[in-house]
Amino acid sequence: MGRDEHNNGKGKKKYKLPQTPKNEKNKNIDVEFSEELADRDDKIAKERSKAADRRAHKRK
Repeated sequence: MGRDEHNNGKGKKKYKLPQTPKNEKNKNIDVEFSEELADRDDKIAKERSKAADRRAHKRK
């Protein structure tokens, strides 16, 4: 019998509950982006996202 064999707790739960309740989870729904309806902040955010993607892909 080794030293670490006492870690298997008999009263310990075998299952774990999820951290986020199902009713609070977001659905991963793609949203269309319309250039006609975009304002200045949307366009700036889109450019920043593209720049971040380029930096991330450059590291690989």
